[in-house]
Amino acid sequence: MKRIDLERKLRIAGCYLKREGASHSLWMNPKDGSIEAVPRHNEIKEPLAKKILKNLKVE
Repeated sequence: MKRIDLERKLRIAGCYLKREGASHSLWMNPKDGSIEAVPRHNEIKEPLAKKILKNLKVE
């Protein structure tokens, strides 16, 4: 999955970018306070993208 597509899904679900790290971006779901690191690669493997979406309670 493209990182841009993953970030779009996160924004639509109400998540926002908390901060930028050296190699990861931290995204937060304000509904429950969960935080997840998203790597800054152009392409993110499907299992990792699904894990990120699941941990942030998206979908």
